[in-house]
Amino acid sequence: MKLRRKPIAFAVLGAALTAGMLCAQPETYPFQDPNLPAEQRVNNIISLMTLDEKIACLGTNPSVPRLGIKATGHSEGLHGLALGGPGGWGRPVPIPTTQFAQEIGMGETWNPELIRLAGGVEGYEARYILQSEKTHRGNLVIRAPNADLGRDPRWGRTEECFGEDPYFNGKMVVAMVKGLQGDDPKYWMTAALMKHFLANSNEDGRGGSSSDFDARLLREYYSVPFRMGVLEGGSRAYMAAYNGMNHIPMTVHPILREITMKEWGVDGIVCTDAGSLRNMVNPKLHNYYKTNAEGAAASVKAGINQFLESASLYVPATKEALEKHLLAEKDIDDVIKGEFRVMIKLGLLDPPSMVKYASIKGDEEVWKRPQHKEIAKRVAQESVVLLKNANHFLPLQRASLKSIAVLGPLADVVALDWYSGTPGYVITPLQGLQEKAGSGIAVNYAPAADIEGSVKAARESDVAVVFVGNHPTCDAGWAKCPTPSDGKEAIDRKAINLKQEEFVKKIYAANPKTVVVLLASFPIAINWSQENIPAILHITHNAQEEGTAIADALFGDINPAGRLVQTWPKSLDQVPPMMDYNIRHGRTYMYFKGDPLYPFGYGLSYTTFQYKNLKLSTARLPKTGNLTVSVDVKNTGSRKGDEVVQLYVTHLNSKVERAKQELKGFQRIAIQPNETKTITMTVKAEDLAYWDEKQNKWVVEQDQVKFMVGASSAEAKLEKTISVVQ
Repeated sequence: MKLRRKPIAFAVLGAALTAGMLCAQPETYPFQDPNLPAEQRVNNIISLMTLDEKIACLGTNPSVPRLGIKATGHSEGLHGLALGGPGGWGRPVPIPTTQFAQEIGMGETWNPELIRLAGGVEGYEARYILQSEKTHRGNLVIRAPNADLGRDPRWGRTEECFGEDPYFNGKMVVAMVKGLQGDDPKYWMTAALMKHFLANSNEDGRGGSSSDFDARLLREYYSVPFRMGVLEGGSRAYMAAYNGMNHIPMTVHPILREITMKEWGVDGIVCTDAGSLRNMVNPKLHNYYKTNAEGAAASVKAGINQFLESASLYVPATKEALEKHLLAEKDIDDVIKGEFRVMIKLGLLDPPSMVKYASIKGDEEVWKRPQHKEIAKRVAQESVVLLKNANHFLPLQRASLKSIAVLGPLADVVALDWYSGTPGYVITPLQGLQEKAGSGIAVNYAPAADIEGSVKAARESDVAVVFVGNHPTCDAGWAKCPTPSDGKEAIDRKAINLKQEEFVKKIYAANPKTVVVLLASFPIAINWSQENIPAILHITHNAQEEGTAIADALFGDINPAGRLVQTWPKSLDQVPPMMDYNIRHGRTYMYFKGDPLYPFGYGLSYTTFQYKNLKLSTARLPKTGNLTVSVDVKNTGSRKGDEVVQLYVTHLNSKVERAKQELKGFQRIAIQPNETKTITMTVKAEDLAYWDEKQNKWVVEQDQVKFMVGASSAEAKLEKTISVVQ
């Protein structure tokens, strides 16, 4: 098939339009006029492009050099811009960027406003590095946040999600999207590309597996964070997942168009994951199409406008699809418009003087900005979860402490994960504690490999602090995890116990005044430690200020207030089979059976809080109405502290099976000793709806609904019941 160039209808220069004349006198086009409506500009671009150029734009960098259009590609950015790191993103030469706690750790802050600030740091650094004359690297489409749900503790990429609850994850996704895209009414700082749509929470076999569930779970659970990211956050880009849903690969699933585009209004970038086109043809994976041409045609028709593939694969596949009439040029026109809409929002087609974020540039290394370091430190500090504190063992009392043993395999490292960038600096736990101890407290360190030395250090110190957990890359190559309880991209966990607990037992035997600091990307069943160790802290990996946050928490310079964002089971006996995507079979706090090791929303404090005066604005909520919930929370202890007030609902008379409870609101709030603060939250009647599969719509039913406020999903302090009326 001969690929033709479409004529330029508004500027015919005839035979005199030679290459030399073009260089001397560049053509001007309507799409270059920033005053024209965006859709008019996009349509003009399409009218000027050749078919070859359109096919080329099905990659991740839709530049059109002949028209002077210089686009942007993608950069990874789950918890800080990745321009070089363990996963190799941004090679060849790493550029340092601010690195936050893993996304699961960012979730454990329960602070959407702080996550918005972190997203703003990342977006600023992306602009700065791209626009700086010194570096001029990177891209403005950022593959973040991950809106997937952590429904199973074995999922290898648990570290990449915000947690297991759809409403909670949605609020965090919205915050991250808003931070990345900025607050300018006309232009975006960067474009937030959410991953991975949808129900993508198994690694083993992911290239050909199917996540199977009903329409209610699609609407009420798996799609919720993505929907919120679009409708509340303003994201207009996402990546389709490797897996299938009900045996249709997500790359070609009808819901890409029917739900995300027609219902939510996604009109920007919809890209495949790397290798998805090949996976659909591979007989050992999806085996859904016979040829790449069939797969490429179906992908474009489904709404895909960027293949995360080599041009040597998608270009010939698309050309063959056109030649065989599996695909029409108009189909390509339809999808690639989304790429140019994103470019316009990023200001890439407008004069830099008009674009707020085009002025972000400089000569200094951007990660050195004090405000970036401060936000990274705050995220690390607010992510610390106090899991146990028997007899007020913590915080450590400096006046009575002469020595501290710092031990364990993670004591002197900040372990970076597969999607980490390169931090400008890191503070390891050992460094953080050495700085905190100063000259008055001896810090006795022994490497974990030296068991005898570790035991000796513990025995000779007043307190032993043991740093254990998983390694986020398994300290091994692709799809390899020597320790069954570790996991990462491409490999799920085969166990959830802590192998290093044997090391903990040896230290505890030498010194019962032992603190365990669990550095973990996912739930770990530390049953023995919970039973025996007096104090346990949890934090995730990757934070450049990891050591500062841990030292601050151990010595009481901060009061830990992080909360868990997943249910931590005691054993795999409490969890359904990995590929059972029907969460009603006992997954997440909403349907969990039995007693977990730690419940969703759990976390302790160095102070105590009292809840009083729960008030609901109405006892009868109309199906189109709103309800205001207020409660007084008093700090009854002697230390300042943050409380995370959590609001859950239970449906008492629903016609359909509902969760035992569902999170519908939360606030993290700082309260001084003896101070009382009133927390208010609003719940809309539509937030209580269920998806009616027969009517194919949301339904607010007549019902009795119990509202519960408390400190976790397992600790309701106060409750009241209202009627929802028709």
